[in-house]
Amino acid sequence: MLPAYVLALREGLEAALIIGIVLGALQKMRRTELAPVVWVGAAAALVISLIVALVLQWLGASFEGQAEPIFEGLTMFLAAGVLTWMIFWMRRQARNMKGELETNVRRAALQTGGKALFLLAMVAVLREGIELAIFFTAASLAANPQQALAGALLGLGTAILLGWSLFASIVRLDLRRFFMVTGILLIIFAAGLVAHGVHELNEVGWIPGIIEHVWDTNGIVSEKSIPGQLMTVLFGYNGNPSLTEVISYWTYFAVIALSLWLSRSPLSTAQMPEVEQKA
Repeated sequence: MLPAYVLALREGLEAALIIGIVLGALQKMRRTELAPVVWVGAAAALVISLIVALVLQWLGASFEGQAEPIFEGLTMFLAAGVLTWMIFWMRRQARNMKGELETNVRRAALQTGGKALFLLAMVAVLREGIELAIFFTAASLAANPQQALAGALLGLGTAILLGWSLFASIVRLDLRRFFMVTGILLIIFAAGLVAHGVHELNEVGWIPGIIEHVWDTNGIVSEKSIPGQLMTVLFGYNGNPSLTEVISYWTYFAVIALSLWLSRSPLSTAQMPEVEQKA
């Protein structure tokens, strides 16, 4: 539930920031009559994202036998890859995101009006929605689907409240710290997804386990216990992992740490666009 909550909260807040920037740009241009177009574009992106999520869930339920762990393993890898790309993309692009969005809004409003603005809002929000659909599918495969759904709904609800509060000047959220904390959590989730994907492909022989069980800590913390289930969802815990699971988990961390060191940029999205507040 917690991973789905954090994922939905982060993606939802990013979408809220995008919508807020677009609406703010329209207000500066005194073109508020185009605001409904932005909401329609966001709604269209939401519908498409929901369809993608339903299709992925249907695909996951339709596979049987060896096809099932193969689908789950590849989905885990895909989600981990998208998670990693998202974090590094935000680090690179966030510095100019607000200015670029405002420039695109002005161009769309002045040149072709409603149609271009609709596409701008839809595409911007759709990226967040598709990412969340992939993450939710991976989270529901790794944990209880009902709990994952509840976490995602709670995360989106929290994101909506935070987004509204930011632009209504009721609260001031430290975006730098928020994205730093969620970024760290998402990297931990991604490492767990990589290890879980390797575990699934170990079962069908696509990736050899080399050593079937490097250790067995189920006698201390069982995977079926509540703490074990929580650790499984949060950190990809496996009480008796194969050698390739262990290698993949720590290799992912090593690669990410090296990339962060080479980029010499804080994990937090310190360049996140400032949210304009009313006096």
